[in-house]
Amino acid sequence: MRILLIEDDTLIGDGIKAGLSKKGFSVDWFTEGKQGQAALFAAPYDAVILDLTLPGIDGLDILRHWRSQKRSEPVLILTARDAIEQRVEGLRLGADDYLCKPFALVEVAARLEVLIRRTHGQTQSVLRHGPVTLDPASLIATLEGETLVLKPKEFALLELLLRNAGRVLPRKLIEEKLYNWDDEVSSNAVEVHVHHLRRKLGSTFIRTVHGIGYTLGDA
Repeated sequence: MRILLIEDDTLIGDGIKAGLSKKGFSVDWFTEGKQGQAALFAAPYDAVILDLTLPGIDGLDILRHWRSQKRSEPVLILTARDAIEQRVEGLRLGADDYLCKPFALVEVAARLEVLIRRTHGQTQSVLRHGPVTLDPASLIATLEGETLVLKPKEFALLELLLRNAGRVLPRKLIEEKLYNWDDEVSSNAVEVHVHHLRRKLGSTFIRTVHGIGYTLGDA
């Protein structure tokens, strides 16, 4: 899942990006508010982590702008501001969740997981399709009860497909979900990951829709 992080504190931002990357998220991090505000319109993000005190623009103004432009991506606000009035204002402007600094990275990841799950209309934390299960929190996937050995991008692709069961995902969208702007991406990266997953899950688990992209096969 691809996350937009807007945080001007380099120590906090670096810690969040590094920690979430280890948990399988793809993270784009901006320290300048205006750049972060514009970034939401440039990539298909699954959720946003937004600081309120930013250089040049207030985080609440960014949130207000996004919602006025009908952007519905879930937003988790991180801030040192602990006044009830400011938390309420953020929620009324369209924030989906709120955490005050200092915070534990494991809680940030857990709240992101809940927000993303809610966006996809999913009530269970563990994703299932036929004999395959995937737990995003523990980074464990199984086939018929046996743990699968997956590379990070293979795991991310499998999660993306499971979260979008019944949808055909264009190749370009998959690429944008799996990689952030710092990554070097080969022209056939998605095809390679699909090939490797088919070898581990069966040739019919992922179906190619020619000229469009990929979707899950029959369960």
